[in-house]
Amino acid sequence: MKPYLSVAGIVVAVLNGLLLVPATNAYTVPIAAIALLLALVVVALSIFGGRESNATPTRAPVPAVVPPPPPAASQAEAEVVAFVGLLQEKGRLVDFLMEDLTSCEDTQVAAAARIVHQGCRQVLQEHFKITAVSQAEEGSQVTVPTGYAADEYRLVGKVSGNPPFTGKLIHKGWKTESVTLPRIVKLDEKRLPSIAPAEVELSPL
Repeated sequence: MKPYLSVAGIVVAVLNGLLLVPATNAYTVPIAAIALLLALVVVALSIFGGRESNATPTRAPVPAVVPPPPPAASQAEAEVVAFVGLLQEKGRLVDFLMEDLTSCEDTQVAAAARIVHQGCRQVLQEHFKITAVSQAEEGSQVTVPTGYAADEYRLVGKVSGNPPFTGKLIHKGWKTESVTLPRIVKLDEKRLPSIAPAEVELSPL
């Protein structure tokens, strides 16, 4: 039995009991009307509530959660990683950048930087055709022409008016005219290639 049906039955019984009390004779009609109305509500709830309880509840199917596939490694990303691998192989660039140099002496850092410089410079010269944006000497007066490429010149200071602009060359800039990244013949789409393999020296048996 529903809990609310029990409560409603008790209330109806109490109302009927009040009709027997002489002090409530003046309120006989309202009490009887309320008791009748409540009794009708109890009957309706028992009928329709019973139908609903007998019905077999249906549950909506729970959609299966399919995890998103991992992002596939693209050819361009793999070739960038392979190029960084060359910088590591020739100049130990990743070793140098990932090392904590705060406790090293300046002479140690300078010696390591020389090795990194030589190896990385070789890799850049092999895979990039790098030239200076401006052929003028740094510190000299140069003119930035009309229609200059925004990625080739950075104007420092207060800029007013339209080009050409004249000013002192602080840095000559760099640009590349061709790039030949190392090609990945067989790409594993599940992961990017490693920058450098872990080296393990085996103990003799």
